[in-house]
Amino acid sequence: MAIGLIRALHEQGRRVPDDVSVVGFDGLELGEYCFPPLTTIRQDFYRAGVEMVNLVLEQVASGVQDGSRRIVIPTELVVRGSTAPPAH
Repeated sequence: MAIGLIRALHEQGRRVPDDVSVVGFDGLELGEYCFPPLTTIRQDFYRAGVEMVNLVLEQVASGVQDGSRRIVIPTELVVRGSTAPPAH
């Protein structure tokens, strides 16, 4: 979506990152190759999958499905060319 936004902004005469900063969320490698390269928040898809499967297995075993358990999976900001400091 963020790559599509960069294209749409370009088509409207907006410059990324001069006029608008864009940040994606996924950390997909494709973002590295678009222009400008997409700043992204990288997440660990493998760990997210493992944690989700573990939650389902726990719910099946215990019968508890109240959604009260929370798991935080760290993310990483990967700064590339699609972001800039705010203009003054």
